[in-house]
Amino acid sequence: MKIVTQIALLGCAIATIISAPQAGAQSYSLDSCRNMALRANKGLRAADEAVKGAEYTKKAAFAGYLPAIDASATYVYNQHKISLLKENAKLPTMAFNPATGKYEYDLVTGPDGIPVKDPATGSYIPKTIAEIPKEAMTFDTRNVFAGAVTLTQPIFMGGQIKALNDIAEASGEFLKASRSSMEQDVIYNVDESYWLVVSLCAKQKLAQSFVNLVDSLHYNVQAMYDEGVATKSDLLTVDVRLNEAKMMLTKVDNGLSLSRMALAQACGLPIHTQMTLADEEALGIGNEMPDYAYNIEDVYARRKDLEAVRKGIKVLQGQEKLALGDMLPKIGLVGAYTFSTPNLINGFDKHVKGGFSIGASVVIPIWHWGGNYNKYRAAKSATNAQRIMLDDLEEKVELQVNQAKFKFAEAFKTYDTATSNMASATENLRCAEDGYKEGVLTTNDVIAAQTGWLQANSDIIDAEIGIQLCRTYLSKVLGSLMVNE
Repeated sequence: MKIVTQIALLGCAIATIISAPQAGAQSYSLDSCRNMALRANKGLRAADEAVKGAEYTKKAAFAGYLPAIDASATYVYNQHKISLLKENAKLPTMAFNPATGKYEYDLVTGPDGIPVKDPATGSYIPKTIAEIPKEAMTFDTRNVFAGAVTLTQPIFMGGQIKALNDIAEASGEFLKASRSSMEQDVIYNVDESYWLVVSLCAKQKLAQSFVNLVDSLHYNVQAMYDEGVATKSDLLTVDVRLNEAKMMLTKVDNGLSLSRMALAQACGLPIHTQMTLADEEALGIGNEMPDYAYNIEDVYARRKDLEAVRKGIKVLQGQEKLALGDMLPKIGLVGAYTFSTPNLINGFDKHVKGGFSIGASVVIPIWHWGGNYNKYRAAKSATNAQRIMLDDLEEKVELQVNQAKFKFAEAFKTYDTATSNMASATENLRCAEDGYKEGVLTTNDVIAAQTGWLQANSDIIDAEIGIQLCRTYLSKVLGSLMVNE
């Protein structure tokens, strides 16, 4: 049997042993890895909390339409009582004069009947007085308690309540769109990790097959050297190549272990979880490139990052209305029940008493030196800047989609080329081994053919993985990347 046939059988046997899943190991598909990553991603969990908070903010904004009821209470201790008089007050009295039909002060008169003035003050002297004691006008206000229950109903707030509700709703939609965009990023990243593991699994099998291939050559050269038909240089050359192949296998083993750890961590599993992937055996890329026809307007509508920018514009439009409301009148209705002790409802009374009151308030902005108007203009400029940014992003998305389509088509062409090169490299290796066996080719010729065979196999693995990643990336830029539950 020829050497190539022996090598192929040995490689298949080793690949079967390597690829056999460990006892008890669970096989994970791409969709299952995506679902686990979405559930475990802390960024998405934080985004979920932000969306939940936006719902509460929306409810809080709606409460602005409804009447607000508040209760308040106050206690004050004063050091002194309040006295309206410094001393006892003496007030002149009046008597009715039938002659004039009026009340007149009852004054002291002289013998001539003329009222007498006090020489000290120059004022008339009353015959009788009414005295008000200082204590009668002294009130105990050292302990004062007051309370109120107030109802406030906005009537017209310059459109600011509606603007706040619009902002709250748009903010919630913005957070949802941002969360969806983040979800697609998580899916794409876990796809990269998944296909990296698949790629390294294939390259691990390839590296092991290459070690076996070089080791078989080393065995033959050693036998020929022992028989004196090969030189020491030939044997040393093969020794060096064998050591390089083993070193390459070690690097691939280490890279595969680390990539499995990274995938397990992304899926929320312990990093030492033994994950066997469903695509380790066959990628199933298909024979023809799918036709990804699209309408760019539909792409714009599906792209969640663009949707987030559009919702951001709505938020800024709400900010415009909020700034405009500062220039408009505001009308509110206020009702209250107030009570206190002491109270003055019916004289000075130290019992708790109160009463209802109702009123309306109107605030009309007149002149603020252009502050409110410039605030409104600044809000409009921010909205216009966001619209310009959206136009720019849409142009970049169109370019991104076309680049992804070309890259996807290029990946299939690369795969076709790699497949052709693989057939040529396999045939070249067979010819080199036959030629070496017949003595017409050197050891270096066989090693060169083996290197070409290794590179061709590596290229076809990279091409297969490239197709899978291009398919995922194209779905992402088209806005159609999603998880199958």
